[in-house]
Amino acid sequence: MTRLLGGLVTLTLALAAVVLGAPAAQAHNVLQSTDPADGSTVQVIPEMVTLTFNEPVLMVGTEIMVHTADETMVNIGPPILVDNTAGIAVTGELPAGEYTVIYRVTSADGHPIEGQFRFTAAEATSYGVATDAPTMTPSPTTSAEVRASESAAPSPSPTPTEAPVAEGRVSGAALVAIVAVLVVVGAVVAWLLLRRRPTGSSTDPPAGGVPGS
Repeated sequence: MTRLLGGLVTLTLALAAVVLGAPAAQAHNVLQSTDPADGSTVQVIPEMVTLTFNEPVLMVGTEIMVHTADETMVNIGPPILVDNTAGIAVTGELPAGEYTVIYRVTSADGHPIEGQFRFTAAEATSYGVATDAPTMTPSPTTSAEVRASESAAPSPSPTPTEAPVAEGRVSGAALVAIVAVLVVVGAVVAWLLLRRRPTGSSTDPPAGGVPGS
């Protein structure tokens, strides 16, 4: 009888351990918080919507979608997983109003978790929207400004030109050459005349005495 009672107690405790341990074994990842918070109102939607879980999630099978009130999807790129958080970036023209975030993540044990939450943006904003570069139009220039710029500009310096040589004027070098030629010609003429002069002239007194003595 005692052995039977002890066996029943042991069986009961084992069954209790199995029953109490079953929820822990079947427990999966749980969403703890979101940014923006569910049901909150923010000034503008942040560039990154994040979800925080009690355990890290797997990239495989994880999706996060952000919709505006008219069901326009504004999320961009794949989810960004850091430790226990999963985030998604938003882009484009983001109006004021209610936003819905739909998520599906994969727990570390491979079990999928899905759900959704909502928040409201009080004002519109935009992220990653390219704007046209401003076009520069030249301002009209008045005639007074043109005259002022022309007067301020330095006038070109005159190019020096050689003075024209007056017609009929003999240069100094040519004059010197002419004088040299005349001197040479005069010397030659004098030399020729001296050669033609006779050696004994009648006018010269005879040598050795005075006439009439």
